[in-house]
Amino acid sequence: MWMWSVAVWVSMLVSARADGPNVVVFLVDDMGVMDTSVPFLADADGQPKRYPLNDWYRTPGMQRLAGQGIRFNSFCAQSVCSPSRASILTGQNATRHGTTTWISPYSNNKGKNGPPEWNWTGLKKGDVTLPRVLSANGYCTIHVGKAHFGPLKGEGSDPLNVGFDVNVGGTSWGRPKSYYAAEHYGNHPKYSKGGKKMTHNVPHLEKYYDTDTFLTEALTLEANAQLEKAVAEKKPFFLHMSHYAVHSPFNSDPRFAANYAEANKSKQAKAYATLIEGIDKSLGDILDQLDKLGVAEDTLVLFLGDNGSDAPLGDKHDHASSAPLRGKKGTHYEGGMRVPFIAAWAKPNPANPWQKKLPIAQGVLQPQLGTVMDLYPTILALAGVETPAGHVVDGVDLAKQFAGKPNPSRPEVFLMHFPHGPHNSAYFTSYRSGDWKLVYDYNPGGKGKPHHELFNLKADPFENNNLASKNPEKLGQMFAAMVRQLEAEGALYPVDAKDRELKPELL
Repeated sequence: MWMWSVAVWVSMLVSARADGPNVVVFLVDDMGVMDTSVPFLADADGQPKRYPLNDWYRTPGMQRLAGQGIRFNSFCAQSVCSPSRASILTGQNATRHGTTTWISPYSNNKGKNGPPEWNWTGLKKGDVTLPRVLSANGYCTIHVGKAHFGPLKGEGSDPLNVGFDVNVGGTSWGRPKSYYAAEHYGNHPKYSKGGKKMTHNVPHLEKYYDTDTFLTEALTLEANAQLEKAVAEKKPFFLHMSHYAVHSPFNSDPRFAANYAEANKSKQAKAYATLIEGIDKSLGDILDQLDKLGVAEDTLVLFLGDNGSDAPLGDKHDHASSAPLRGKKGTHYEGGMRVPFIAAWAKPNPANPWQKKLPIAQGVLQPQLGTVMDLYPTILALAGVETPAGHVVDGVDLAKQFAGKPNPSRPEVFLMHFPHGPHNSAYFTSYRSGDWKLVYDYNPGGKGKPHHELFNLKADPFENNNLASKNPEKLGQMFAAMVRQLEAEGALYPVDAKDRELKPELL
């Protein structure tokens, strides 16, 4: 019934609009908040503070964008990719849309004790999505790069099924087989020798085979070609520029390898740094293309990562790959859920009508929370487009925060629910509320009982001091609030050996 109502709603829309601001969502796979030369963390006075990782990475394109826009100190995503990507396109938290871990291309990868009915098939043709709503309102909607919206036999395997008018490079794979054109980005015959089935092979890029075009560069060239086409058609565009980088395999980008050759770091860490610099060059190239096409003033650029860092720099639960934050991709700590986020007009001009509608402070660090769910309502509000009736949106319009102001009406809450295993952390819920953070470990297959961690992120931003036993009153308050939100959003839970649901318990 819901799929029918969405189809009726789309068919009734008038798609003759030729005006509207352009939007570029520049999404980087596995890029954490510390994987950049731009400082996102703040000192005691709220000013940007540099840490050693900011001096290791080279991201002049991000520095350029941050200088002409606003960046967020605490922008939260899910700890792995598919849940965040679905949240960006739907405006819903993962507990609500049901995709709570990465999607295996082949089968239900719930984990041994994961909920059997979680949404492992991902996005469907009937789902309300950001590109579908924009396309129905006259936008050219373009996807370039990694999709990972559904499994191989699912509708979400093809971005064209979830609202995009154009798809270049998007399929079910969560990573590429290879970043190298000499290996055909995973499509080389050598990968199918002996009757092997090709996997993780990036589609649609045959023209670059056997050249020296790195995957990041090939996708950038394709994106810029699509931008030129959309501008020629005089249609507003939504570009979902979704790089496979910086996900493994950590193939070194030869364009930047010399910059790290003498560093006292592992081969993988050096390769990871070249991948970071490659996506940064891509950002600069796209900004240059927007300027060349004469549409930069009318184009909003939103830069972000989809989950915490996977940099090959030390233990997964230590202060290493995301230092000074604790943890990395797939963990319940801040290093697993904090991502870089920058919002800017591609060419600031306060007199521009769209920029008057959505003014963005320049060179400012916004301390208030933001989340991946917020992109959906923010973009639709700017475009003057309403979401379909009945579609629940968990995100918040970021307009006030983009202006450098606090939004007093926004809930200072973020719920990350991961009822799956195995990963760097498994079977957990993290709940942030104001300065406090609760981590609940379900421990469905362990010998011990479920347990809690409680942190005050204002006093202890790097999660060193577990206060669960010292502050039982606050623990109880946070636990009750977490449970209320889980239930309100229809959360599914881990199960025990007899498939009995394991809901949180305050022990």
